[in-house]
Amino acid sequence: MYSGQCLCAKVRFHIEGNLEPIQVCHCSQCRRAQGGPFATNIPVDESCFTLVSGADSLTEFESSPGKRRVFCRTCGSPIYSRKDALPGVLRIRAVCSKAIFRPGRWRIFSTVLEPAGG
Repeated sequence: MYSGQCLCAKVRFHIEGNLEPIQVCHCSQCRRAQGGPFATNIPVDESCFTLVSGADSLTEFESSPGKRRVFCRTCGSPIYSRKDALPGVLRIRAVCSKAIFRPGRWRIFSTVLEPAGG
């Protein structure tokens, strides 16, 4: 079981079962929603997701037709998103889960790219 929470800890959740590979999205909507260069998401079957506390602290925003982003109304932490086109699948924000960042789970590579002509 994996557990996670928002920044203010009002929203807490559990995920049962194995996790799918982490997806990193660089689209303009994800960058704006996360406030950074990308979003890290884990697709999770909705039946494996249990909201432990904070249901009254969740709010959602339809960022595009059929796509809803769910976040904590107190601290603004993104919790998950869902698409009408993918019923039963939640895209959990990977940074909300403590267990995901255990040693050996990630391999991070970095490359410095120089601007063209400079």
